[in-house]
Amino acid sequence: MTKGGDRLDRGLYMQNFIFKINQLILTTLMDCENTIKSRKMSAPTLVILAAGMASRYGSMKQTEGFGPSGETIMEYSIYDAIRAGFGKVVFIIRADFAEAFKAVLEPKLKGKIEIAYVFQSLDQYTEGFSIPQERTKPWGTAHALLCTKGVVNEPFAVINADDYYGQEAFVEAYTFLTTTCSEKEYCILGYELSNTLSENGTVSRGVCSLDAAGYLTTINERTKIYRKEGAGIVFEEDGIETPLQEDTRVSMNFMCFAPGFIDLCASEFKLFLEKEGQALKSEFYIPFVAGRFKALNLGAVKVIPTNAKWFGVTYKEDAPGVKASIDALVDAKVYPTNLWNNS
Repeated sequence: MTKGGDRLDRGLYMQNFIFKINQLILTTLMDCENTIKSRKMSAPTLVILAAGMASRYGSMKQTEGFGPSGETIMEYSIYDAIRAGFGKVVFIIRADFAEAFKAVLEPKLKGKIEIAYVFQSLDQYTEGFSIPQERTKPWGTAHALLCTKGVVNEPFAVINADDYYGQEAFVEAYTFLTTTCSEKEYCILGYELSNTLSENGTVSRGVCSLDAAGYLTTINERTKIYRKEGAGIVFEEDGIETPLQEDTRVSMNFMCFAPGFIDLCASEFKLFLEKEGQALKSEFYIPFVAGRFKALNLGAVKVIPTNAKWFGVTYKEDAPGVKASIDALVDAKVYPTNLWNNS
């Protein structure tokens, strides 16, 4: 072949090589764009339990300001969730304080994250069951979650409105929800019991037992846990005190589920009403349903350990400590002085 022919072949070869490189770049960019769109569409939801009656606190703690610019506790959770990548927040509230609740939250969150509301009331999902006339207490957290049926259709995390969980917990939750969560595997953020006590009274916690791989074997809701002088941490039931280890992993109602868990709440709620519906103070708890998910061999529940220091408002006397804890986090630059004007 002549030298001119060699140059022509090399030129055609280079043109073909450059064309293939451009095609590869274009395909990669399109894949990246589709991935970003897919992630945006499938961003997990944060569900906030805010319908409680706060009987031990004595006022509407859900909307009480604790931060330096009047932020509620749940605003710090929402802020952390947005930073982690959550796309929507669903508030479970009661209709009787919806107007006041929305007046506090909506102006701050507008344009920051998608918002939805559901109402919890005693008559929801109780078809065919006669509610005791004397009953005023809500049916509990799992019933509250059941009220989101049809509104929450994507992987979601659920938290309490009046608990501070720590920003790293939301990163852990987001990672689980976007990489691992399925209808066969859920998770609980497991807090160290010693980090979750109140100095002002007893607390309720879902006490977890784990296997060697860190998966839930059983979970029991203990409604009267406290530190007893000279005896460490105990829970009391029927007048009997039982010791608990300081590092026991407990549920603070920060859990991650696929939407099918809401259907499980529906079927289990019917059984709950049959067994305990006439008891005026019986409650249907999320940890109980998570335990049933495991007991029925429907899947596994991973307990993701966190050593974050919890704080929250169970009692009125907890409020000064909560304010001091938030001030310390602001001073440490974990949060800005005003969450929403600086985010």
